[in-house]
Amino acid sequence: MAYELSDADQVRMLRKLLLYWDGQWFLKTVEEFGLETAIRMNARVRSAFGRIEMRLLLRTIGKPRAEDLPDAMHLIDSYAHAFLGDTLRVRYELVNPDTVEIQVHRCAAYEGAKAANLERVDQACIACETLWNAWFETLLPNVTVEVQYPMRMGKGAPHCHFIIRVTDQQQAQAARPC
Repeated sequence: MAYELSDADQVRMLRKLLLYWDGQWFLKTVEEFGLETAIRMNARVRSAFGRIEMRLLLRTIGKPRAEDLPDAMHLIDSYAHAFLGDTLRVRYELVNPDTVEIQVHRCAAYEGAKAANLERVDQACIACETLWNAWFETLLPNVTVEVQYPMRMGKGAPHCHFIIRVTDQQQAQAARPC
């Protein structure tokens, strides 16, 4: 007879298992191929998985794409909450309809990188830098979105700070539904 697990317990376990799976994959890749190769491969895999995440999220909620940058951020926030729960502490600020600033004060990937005690702790940051572009390419196809990373915890900053800007106004306007 199976033990009964509440929905909340199942979600907590799955969140942790996804992060542990990712961490173990990374550590075994480091052992086999070295840190630099593992960092490059992790960024490539994370970007590919990021596209899968956003396509699945869009299908799940029945949308073909995000309507605009604020909608894309709502989708990403919804996904981050479902996937990471309270292991991510983030604040989004809509500066205007085409610019969002993000501050991350707690990041499970960065904390895992520190706990691994490798010679570098920025591997999560490198994967994150490719992830945002993959998410926006999927959520806002044919819209040029620029992501800047002026501060990253893995590079010694007290928190991460990202600036996300739609840089092609004509494409952005054309992408918005009538």
